[in-house]
Amino acid sequence: MKKLFLGLAFIGALFVNAQEKKTSLPISFGVKGGFNASTLSRTNSDRYNYGSHYEEQNNDDRLKPGFHAGVFVNIPVAQKFSVQPELLFSQLGSKVEERYRYASGGSIYKRDVDFTTNLNYLTLPIMVQYNILPQLYVEAGPEFGLLIGGKLRGDMNVEERSGSQTNIYRDSFSNKLVMDFYNRFNFGLGVGAGYYFTPKFGVTARFTAGLTNIMKYTDSDYKVRNNAIQVGVAYKFK
Repeated sequence: MKKLFLGLAFIGALFVNAQEKKTSLPISFGVKGGFNASTLSRTNSDRYNYGSHYEEQNNDDRLKPGFHAGVFVNIPVAQKFSVQPELLFSQLGSKVEERYRYASGGSIYKRDVDFTTNLNYLTLPIMVQYNILPQLYVEAGPEFGLLIGGKLRGDMNVEERSGSQTNIYRDSFSNKLVMDFYNRFNFGLGVGAGYYFTPKFGVTARFTAGLTNIMKYTDSDYKVRNNAIQVGVAYKFK
């Protein structure tokens, strides 16, 4: 909550500063969409060695492709400043390689899971934009997200060894997200830039870093956060 207030205070300070120079530029509405490259940041691995047995779990998160699409309104507040609220559908998540090892006495248990976490959000970014040039801007601001669903899809391989006996299991799965395990609200901060080739058509780029834990029921020192790079196009209706 403290980070949320800091983000809002940052936007408020920029907005107040922009009021020093009033502008009569019109409010414009538009649509935007494009490509997402997202990943999850989390505690990388856990290892325990109790003497009698050994346990290790390692999660390797990689970029997952997705998309974003929605609408925006651009509100000029000064000659070079504007505020742009957006309402977007955004696909986040990660490609994950999960490796679990357990050894005790003469028994060994290995589990390898390669899966994709697809998280679907409705997001509300509120960007403060500064026009370096009439057609070029940079931006920063908070993003509020609401998790509306998702899916886990992947393959699992399990190997169990006990003495001279080895058992191997393989399975594929595709399951809807169990929403009870996830926090519905997500908060992050975004920075980006954009360039308009014409008064109506432009390209955009943004990086958003999540600040809140997307998972419920985790230890206080273990957090999972959304991170995304977005590249797309925007069209303003004049």
